[in-house]
Amino acid sequence: MTYTDPTCVDCPPTVRACRTAEAAVRGPGFCPAKIDPETQARARALYDDPESARMARCSAVVESAGYCKWTRVQEVIEFAKRMGWHKIGIATCVGLLDLSNVLAGILQSHGLEVISVACKNGSIPKEELGVTDAEKVRPGGFEAACNPIAQAELLNAHGAEFNVVMGLCVGHDSLFFKHANAPTTVLVAKDRVLGHNPVAALEMAGGYYAHLYGPLKAAVKRRGKK
Repeated sequence: MTYTDPTCVDCPPTVRACRTAEAAVRGPGFCPAKIDPETQARARALYDDPESARMARCSAVVESAGYCKWTRVQEVIEFAKRMGWHKIGIATCVGLLDLSNVLAGILQSHGLEVISVACKNGSIPKEELGVTDAEKVRPGGFEAACNPIAQAELLNAHGAEFNVVMGLCVGHDSLFFKHANAPTTVLVAKDRVLGHNPVAALEMAGGYYAHLYGPLKAAVKRRGKK
C-alpha cells in the first residue's frame, strides 16, 4: 500500500521506532521518516534559530527535571524562569477568573509579573459577529461575544513574554494563538461537561462516550496499518 500523508496515530505500540532512532528502518509505511523526510530535514534546520533552540533545550530540561514529579503549573513556572521570561500573560475565560487569580498569585510568588485579560473584554454584542438571538446561549438578552483577538492584542501591547491560556473555548483559543506574539502554552483546556478534562471522552470512547463516533465509524481502521 502506498501512503501519501503521515498518520502517526496508527503506529502500533510495539513499534514507535522514532523513540529509538530507527524510524527509517522499522517505521511503518505511513511514518513521517518514510513519507516526507525532506520536510523533517527542513524542520530540523529551523532549530538553528537561537530562540527556537533555547526553547527546545529548556523544554527538554524541564521535562526531565520534573518528570512525573511536577504539576503542569510548576512546569509553567520552571519553563518561564529557565527562558528568562519575567512578564507572563494570562488569557482567561471569564468563568475561570477565580482560578486564574490563584494562578496569578502563584506566579507572582515566584517573582514573575502577571498581566491578564478576560475573554469578554470589550463587551462586543454577539450580533456584531453575525450571531442570531436564537443562536445565543441564553436568547432574549444581551450576550457579550468572547474577544480572543483583543486578549492577544492587549497582551502583545503590554509586553507579555509568555502567555498561559486558561479555558478559552474551542475556536476562540485558535484565534488567540493566531494573533498572540509571545509563545503560548495551555494550562486549562475547556470542557464544561468533563470538568476541563477532555481526555476523559477519549478514555471512555469505547463505552459511555461511544456516541462521539460518527456514521463512518465502521469504515475507520486504526492500529495495525502497515
